[in-house]
Amino acid sequence: MSAIQALAPAAAARSAVKVLVADDSAVVRGLVSRWLGEAGHEVVATAPNGRAAVDALARCAPDVVLLDIEMPELDGIQALPLILARQPGVQVVMMSTLTQRNADVSLRCLSLGAVDYIPKPESNRGVTTSDGFRADLLERIRVFGAARARRRPVPTAVEPASSTQTAAPAPVSRLSGTVTLRPRPRTVTAPRVLLVGSSTGGPKAVGEVLEKIGAATLRRLPVLIVQHMPPVFTAVFAEHLGARVGIPAAEGKADERVQPGRIYVAPGGRHMRLSGSAADPVIRLDDGPPVNFCRPAVDVLFLDAAALYGPATLSVILTGMGSDGTAGSRALVEAGGQLMAQDEATSTVWGMPGSVAKAGLCHAVLPLPEIGSALRTAIGGSAA
Repeated sequence: MSAIQALAPAAAARSAVKVLVADDSAVVRGLVSRWLGEAGHEVVATAPNGRAAVDALARCAPDVVLLDIEMPELDGIQALPLILARQPGVQVVMMSTLTQRNADVSLRCLSLGAVDYIPKPESNRGVTTSDGFRADLLERIRVFGAARARRRPVPTAVEPASSTQTAAPAPVSRLSGTVTLRPRPRTVTAPRVLLVGSSTGGPKAVGEVLEKIGAATLRRLPVLIVQHMPPVFTAVFAEHLGARVGIPAAEGKADERVQPGRIYVAPGGRHMRLSGSAADPVIRLDDGPPVNFCRPAVDVLFLDAAALYGPATLSVILTGMGSDGTAGSRALVEAGGQLMAQDEATSTVWGMPGSVAKAGLCHAVLPLPEIGSALRTAIGGSAA
């Protein structure tokens, strides 16, 4: 039998996504293929290793590749650049179990061009019984398949949206649809904290934004981040950020005092909250129920920050699924804080930033390459 099992084309609906499943477990390949078929998608090929997945691309042209990290012959991180070179623009989603090594590899894969990762149960039995894994997988296929379909045509240039606001200078957003920017307050309070909320596509985006702001400017205030991630991954994510940006970064700890020049990442599986005062803020960790189906949730941190810092809050919502962060962002801007969001064109998924933008809460909606410099200007730094 061939290493590649070509599957018969399905009479798929218009919204069907073509998927290649690469995993060394026959059980996982079979289950995932069945789930995708039941959801109306088309599994165009399965592969037991990275080499077979690369070879299959010319014959099946998938929209999305589900790529396991640990495989024989050619593993996921080795196969990824070959897949992207063979079929530029294909959406590659990594699959890995929750180990520190796999978290590190998954984040490196995101920097190499993968669009996301899915934490996978450690055993085949766990894969079989995990409703959460199945739901996460199907949602990603739906979102990334749609994104791939939208990006096939070459987009026409869109003129920058006009603005009548008399605010402090800021880059103009290339807005999508009907988005109204919130006028900046005439008197802007110097930021005392930078808040970042992100999800799908966030690890790469957060790193780029903080690097553009620069270590010298970031040393002026604390940075608190909620990135939707499972346990283990958030600790590794913080390590990657610290190494990239050049300032201390770690998961937030219970009762830890928040200090300028440090990055605090909400630990996976726990809400990160704030108490105390703006002069002496303290981190609290909360095991309460998910908010917006998320724990940690952006809304939880942003709501506390609005009450604590008020107009001295600077915040940004980056790429991600869903609408987490909208309620907290509303509280922040109503308290006088500043809010920016990533634009649709540069977002992996314009869910979270799109939600705050469409709600009219943003003072700026910007392409990812411009967000770091805009935040640096808002903080008061002129150079990285």
